Amino acid sequence: MVKVEVFKTEMCPHCPKAVALVKEVAKDLKNVEVEIIDAMQNPKRALEYGIMAVPTIVINGAKKIVGTPSKEEFIKALTSVE
Repeated sequence: MVKVEVFKTEMCPHCPKAVALVKEVAKDLKNVEVEIIDAMQNPKRALEYGIMAVPTIVINGAKKIVGTPSKEEFIKALTSVE
């Protein structure tokens, strides 16, 4: 199981696209668990990962993607996780 955490804020103009991308890919890949986290409501959790910008996608607690990747980039990142 691959855990994907998407850090976002309500005011972020790029976050909805990142959230939609992650949800779309997770629907196609059955071994992906997604959690959407509002960085403003969970600042301690965002700080644990050193998140300074949103959207940020964290894969298995380590690999980070800042911004909204292409679908291909995101799938590649998911499949390259150990």
